[in-house]
Order: sequence, then C-alpha cells, then structure tokens
Amino acid sequence: MAGSEPVTSPDQRKPGHRKSGRIGAVLTALVLLAMICGNHEGRVEDIWLVGLAVLLLVIVIGDAVLRRNGLRS
Repeated sequence: MAGSEPVTSPDQRKPGHRKSGRIGAVLTALVLLAMICGNHEGRVEDIWLVGLAVLLLVIVIGDAVLRRNGLRS
C-alpha cells in the first residue's frame, strides 16, 4: 500500500495562503521603509530598515521565480 502513494507529512498537504503571505511581506516592507521618516539621528537605523525591507522583497521575488520554474511546490 505504501508503494503506491508518496509519503508526506500532514503540513505538506495543508493548503497555504501564498498570495496573502506575499501581500503581507510587501506591506511589511513598505511599513519598514515608511519608518525611515522618524526622529532618529543616526543612519544605522536607516540601514537596518532598508536592509530588512530589501531582504523581504528578495525572498518574495525568489519564491515567485522558484514557483514559476517548478522548483518549489
């Protein structure tokens, strides 16, 4: 019986909300970029905010490319 069906874990069969996850990541990146306009004086905060926003966007774009090429399920 096990030879005819692939063995998967329960969380692999659970449907995910990919679109809402992507929208949430993009909105979070926009909020991070909006935080640049603040009352801080140093540029270290700006570097972290921009870096995290760029990282989120790279993850979203990378996920979209991998899914389009069929490398992720």
